[in-house]
Amino acid sequence: MFKGLSPIEYGGREVWPLVEGGKGVSATNHASSGAWAAAGGIGTVSAVNADSYDENGKPIEQVYPQATRKERHEQLIRYAIDGATEQVRRAHDISGGKGALNINVLWEMGGAQAVLEGVLENTKGLVTGVTCGAGMPYKLAEIAARHNVHYLPIISSARAFRALWKRSYSKVPELMAAVVYEDPWLAGGHNGLSNAEDPRQPEDPYPRVKALRETMRKEGVSEDTAIVMAGGVWFLREWEDWIDNPELGKIAFQYGTRPLLTKESPIPDVWKEMLRTVEPGGVLLHKFSPTGFYSSAVKTPFLYDLMERSERQIAVHKRGEEEGTVPLSDEGKGKNFWVQPDDRQKALGWMAEGHIEALKTPDGTIVFVTPDKRDVIRQDQQDCMGCLSHCGFSSWKDHDDYTTGRLADPRSFCIQKTLQDIAHGGHPDNNLAFAGHAAYRFKQDPFYSNNFTPTVKELVDRILSGD
Repeated sequence: MFKGLSPIEYGGREVWPLVEGGKGVSATNHASSGAWAAAGGIGTVSAVNADSYDENGKPIEQVYPQATRKERHEQLIRYAIDGATEQVRRAHDISGGKGALNINVLWEMGGAQAVLEGVLENTKGLVTGVTCGAGMPYKLAEIAARHNVHYLPIISSARAFRALWKRSYSKVPELMAAVVYEDPWLAGGHNGLSNAEDPRQPEDPYPRVKALRETMRKEGVSEDTAIVMAGGVWFLREWEDWIDNPELGKIAFQYGTRPLLTKESPIPDVWKEMLRTVEPGGVLLHKFSPTGFYSSAVKTPFLYDLMERSERQIAVHKRGEEEGTVPLSDEGKGKNFWVQPDDRQKALGWMAEGHIEALKTPDGTIVFVTPDKRDVIRQDQQDCMGCLSHCGFSSWKDHDDYTTGRLADPRSFCIQKTLQDIAHGGHPDNNLAFAGHAAYRFKQDPFYSNNFTPTVKELVDRILSGD
């Protein structure tokens, strides 16, 4: 047992202060979360468009034949509630009453409140707590209170916590079991970088977590409320000075990336094998997500395509709007795109390479893509099923008039499509592959040598040893 680490009380039972990161679409399901709880930790079922199963135990494909986005969005909510309910029940059976089970939702996912309410209503007594991030979930506390479960807000700064506490959480302090500090430069998936923070200048998490604890103390939050360090956690021995540290108070640790490479992990084998090959610097913090948030994913050809698409971008003007501009071309819609002469030369070069389609962005620019890529972008935008509360890619919004009022952005992508595909057998090269920035350690850690894939129990035991 690693020095200083001891069980904590959570949900009326003793558990290890090790939390399985919830992740998103079908990357954390009943098998992994139930096994994590059975090993004595806190397993986390993803309630983000989770799978339901047919009579043969195979995932039911989520299809959306409805004519309108609003109807498809309503179908998505039904899928999400049914799937997460099924996942929680199966995880509870696997846990054997050990450890604890949380569910994870993204506040910016479409219909988040309806999904959370529906799942909690269907799983009374099975869920201990709800982790929630990807936005500012002000209503999390009141929803938790209605269903008598704990809540664990995911934040990335003391400032964000203080805003949430003042507005909401101070009214239901007794159910706030912990605060998850998700480091915006280290964690995988969507990251909570503020406009004041530089994505290229990572900050040491220790002072940020210290500031969070100081804020919590100033606001009168109980010392029993743990801070969960999430992002970049691999060997506990590297965090020895965080354990039993009076400046930080009670600390727990969240693992998101390491549980991806276990026998119970539901991700396809091709994704697991790809994780063994990630090099240092192989995970990119980028802003292509249709959520508008920064996010971290492995540098796959899918991600490189998005990077290159944005590089094939020039500013465009109306005729007479900008001095010195010239038409992009003498025919077609290019006659209406007035650009700087230098930008016209760049564009002609891209077009000569086959990127002949110019697509307008919401920011007064155009990007150049091939006809085939244009067709995929347009089809994906038309097929939108409203998986986000606000989607930059399709201009969807999940309330009021169901539109953001902004032009759909061809520099982004359909996140539901790619996350569903990679989770159900699609190749990582062709999809977004979320991972934390420590993913390169799979290749370096001797625990995984000779292609060894541990069970969740073996991984938890390894973590408890300090490694």
